Amino acid sequence: MPVNNHTIYMKQALREAKKNLKSKDGGPFGACIVKKGKVLAIARNKVLKSDATSHAEINAIRLASKRLKTFDLSGCTIYSTTEPCPMCFSAIHWARISKIVYGTPIGESRRLGFNELDISNQRMKTYAKTKVTILAKVLHSECFALLREWSHLDNKNLY
Repeated sequence: MPVNNHTIYMKQALREAKKNLKSKDGGPFGACIVKKGKVLAIARNKVLKSDATSHAEINAIRLASKRLKTFDLSGCTIYSTTEPCPMCFSAIHWARISKIVYGTPIGESRRLGFNELDISNQRMKTYAKTKVTILAKVLHSECFALLREWSHLDNKNLY
């Protein structure tokens, strides 16, 4: 997939994540799942609205699985504004998603106050011996700017 397509899909994840700057449903995280150039799902973090597992990636996996009527998302790419946490990486692994493309490394969200387990996707890939391909820092400056904007909100809720 050419780099310009990565930009297109990451921008969709960013647009979704930006909705949480106003809605306060969760943190500034968005995800988009694509297969063969077709967007299957776009979702954002809704932890503060519903439950602790309602991360953008989990929500996108649920939507894509429902749309395809299968748990098996082989051949899909997930775009995430921030590197997936260990829970989301595990879900990506179990859903058999082929590629992870993310914007900001997980450590950057931790430094802004999020309660992240600072374990990189590359480390998890090595431990799990999974075949998922990882592409880091796509639209990094835009993704980090979103995190920084959220961190300056007066009424944000850290979790």
